[in-house]
Amino acid sequence: MDRRSLVALALAAGGPRIARAQSLEGPITILVPFTPGTGVDILARLIAPFLQARFAQPFVVENRPGASGNIGTQAAARAAPDGRTLLLQANTFVMTPSLYKQVPYDPVGSFTPIIRLTRGDLVLAVHPGVAATDARSFAALARSTTLNYASPGNGTPQHLAMELFRLVADVRMNHVPYRGSAPAIQDLIAGRVSAMVLPVHTAIPLAAAGHVRLLSVGSPQRSAAVPDVPTMAEAGFPGAEVDLWYGLLGPANLPPAIREALRSALDEWLHLAATKEQLQAQGMTTVGGRSDDFAALIASDGDRWASIIRRAGLSAD
Repeated sequence: MDRRSLVALALAAGGPRIARAQSLEGPITILVPFTPGTGVDILARLIAPFLQARFAQPFVVENRPGASGNIGTQAAARAAPDGRTLLLQANTFVMTPSLYKQVPYDPVGSFTPIIRLTRGDLVLAVHPGVAATDARSFAALARSTTLNYASPGNGTPQHLAMELFRLVADVRMNHVPYRGSAPAIQDLIAGRVSAMVLPVHTAIPLAAAGHVRLLSVGSPQRSAAVPDVPTMAEAGFPGAEVDLWYGLLGPANLPPAIREALRSALDEWLHLAATKEQLQAQGMTTVGGRSDDFAALIASDGDRWASIIRRAGLSAD
């Protein structure tokens, strides 16, 4: 029996030690190219214990932030395709190649897409002192005065989400990039910047504490995590929809048996009721599915953001 058949048999039989012996030899590192506490980091720390139990090998989450995720992503691209190094990424990595003149990886050619894990909602938030109750009134305010908005850094989904809103709403705002989410949020709470696009799981406790006001979500439908917050389309800005997606990848040329072992295990995890409930509390919706579907999303999303970045005249260099 060949290697692929053994992996398939092990997964079908639920035999983690057989699956481990034929596909994954640890320890296995899941690289997170962002700081702790981000959506990518939270998700990595949820899947690591599951994978460790399934394959009877240690799965270690390693944060390697910097350069809008480029540092950790480059490390994953250069790793040997033996299953010992994996990358958990957000759609950031399909955006940055259009922002930087030189990016040390190719989103399509440098990786083996394994599975899209979740979709995460984004929300436009403002300091409570800002006289706006939804995206429409915020746009009107931006036309009458100069507003500053924060982001965790150039090329992040939060940055580009606000730039897309700016294009659709036809308003001008000053972008203030920070080195990570924490200092940006601190200045938003202090009122040193007026607005910021936040992941829903980050925004909910801030809103509950009265630190920010939530105006509009970027998803096509209202978010189950904040059902009272209208969508961009409801506020009058169809075309400004943006969300986060998160997925697991390996280096290019990852053996199909290893890819399928990981994909199958995680697709099973994503369909558990407990997983859906846990991720919904973080503002995420489970996705799962085929590796080919994830690969197609990477390619199409890269094309979409390249067009938006050209229209906005953005560059991170």
